[in-house]
Order: sequence, then C-alpha cells, then structure tokens
Amino acid sequence: MKVFVIAEAGINHNGSLALAKKLVDESKAAGADCIKFQTFISKSLVTKNALKAEYQKQQTGAWESQYDMLKKYELSFDEFAELSKYCTDKNIEFLSTAFDFESIEFLESLGMKRWKIPSGEITNLPYLIKIAKLRKPVILSTGMSTMDEIKNAVSVLKENGAGEITVLHCTTEYPTPFGNVNLRAMLSIKEELHVKVGYSDHTKGIEAAIAAAALGASVIEKHLTLDKNMEGPDHKASLEPWEMKAMVDSIRNIELALGDGIKRPSESEKKNICVARKSIVAKRNIKKGEIFTEENLTVKRPGNGISPMRWFEVLGKRAIRDFNEDELIEL
Repeated sequence: MKVFVIAEAGINHNGSLALAKKLVDESKAAGADCIKFQTFISKSLVTKNALKAEYQKQQTGAWESQYDMLKKYELSFDEFAELSKYCTDKNIEFLSTAFDFESIEFLESLGMKRWKIPSGEITNLPYLIKIAKLRKPVILSTGMSTMDEIKNAVSVLKENGAGEITVLHCTTEYPTPFGNVNLRAMLSIKEELHVKVGYSDHTKGIEAAIAAAALGASVIEKHLTLDKNMEGPDHKASLEPWEMKAMVDSIRNIELALGDGIKRPSESEKKNICVARKSIVAKRNIKKGEIFTEENLTVKRPGNGISPMRWFEVLGKRAIRDFNEDELIEL
C-alpha cells in the first residue's frame, strides 16, 4: 500500500505567494504526493478579540490578537487560484483546508480531488455537512477529540454523502511531546470505525511519522517550512526541506519493507539457503554397506544435500557406496 504523503505548508508562506510557490517546489523535490495550504477569510474565521494559543504566543508574541496574526498570513482567492495552477504545472496535488463557507465554495471551484477537515472543525456540524455534500473523499483530522466525537463526525459525513473517509490521528500541540503522541490510538480508530486511518504529525523530527507508516497509516501529514527560524506560529514544529525528503524516503522504504504478509523466502535470500543451512554428511570415512549411525554421521554446511530434518529416516540405512569424511550423504 502506498502511503499518501501530505506536505502541510499551511500558513508557512507567511502571506507571500512567492514563498508559497517555493514550498510547492520543495514538496515536489522531497517526494510528497500533495501539498496542503490553509484557505480562510480572517474575519469569517475568528473574532477580532480571540486570544492566541500558547504556542502561537511563544512563536509570535502575545501583543496581537489571533485575528491580527492570521490576517498577515491570508492569501487572496486569486493567489490560491494561481497556486493551484502552479501545483498542476509541477505535477503535485494541490490541497487546501477551508475554514469558512466562502472558502469552501471557492476551493470547490478549483476542482480539488479531496477535502481535508482540520481538527478544530470536527464539532462544526454545518461545516461537516457542507463538505460532505460535495461528495468527494474526505481526510478528517482528530486532534483534541474523543472517540465519540470522531464517531459523530464520521456519521455526519457518511449520512450527507461524503466519499471515502480517512481518519487521521492527531495531537493538537505544536510541537507535540512524544509522550502525548499515543500512536496506538490510530489503531483504535481503525478498529472502532472500520475506516482507513493515518497520522497528522506535529512532533519534532520524523520518527513518529515513520512509526505511523509502519503501523499501517495510509496518509501521513507533516508541516513543511523553508526555515524553522522564520517568523510565524508553525515554523518551529515543521520540517525543513531536507528533513521532509528524509521522512518521505523513509516512508517509501517502510512501504517496501511491509510487503504482502506472506512468509516465504524472498528472492534476495534464496541464494543463501544452501550457504546458511546444513546437510547430513559423513563424520568419518564410511564403507559401502556400513549402517548409518550417530557415530558416523553429523550435520554441517552447506545445505544442498539431505536435510537434517530427515535425520531419523537416514539412521539405520546402509551406505550405497564409500563416503569420505565431510562428504554429503546420498541414499
């Protein structure tokens, strides 16, 4: 199964279309399948007096409101249209999370293949219905959620016509401490809801994402930045391009390593069977007609003779010819 890797650019373009295009270039170079942005109209997303999250205060200061911060990172619809075309030209899937109805309608006009619902909207019933009625595949992030909230959201999506639903385990903290990741919750979601699952990773580094791929994630989402030291709320919890490439390469290796689950000798190891296994051989010189016993037989490499699993079948038989010490026994 190929893991669908989403490079989450989010607002790491810092309000610059040129930087957004650079993030597209780096996502493609890293081997990601998709790059995801965030499309919003600040006045429709947040009240003008809403406070920032603690991690946002730490990264951008506490002096401005969440509205003022987001307004700086808001791209216009025209810029997103240009960005979508740029992704097509670069042969990487364009995806953006919408945070308001007007943005949903605009992104739908761009013909996105799928929809990504962020963790903060999982309890937004009108929003879930709006997305579901577009009848396209949906990726649902579940940060801050209980299992019941996830079940309710998935039910709403299904009842209103959503396409295939993939549920991402997620922890909404930037960066997420490893002790709060709880990757096994991804498996619990799969067992409880019988849906495809994945992981949206906000930890530092790439280990958790790679582990999720090994556990069977069908989607991995990870933030990408051009430089972790840039101004903005999400850069510190993001990967730089070289790290994103290392993550994608590791995930692709995990895909190969998981295989089909059938236990059998691989093509690469078949040539080593006779080198590593053993055969029944003469412990000493044996005369024709002599009875094979534990005193004149032993087991040694190579493994291209009679298997030691036939040991008791060989004992008691008579030698059909003379055998020299270490010679493979024949019956």
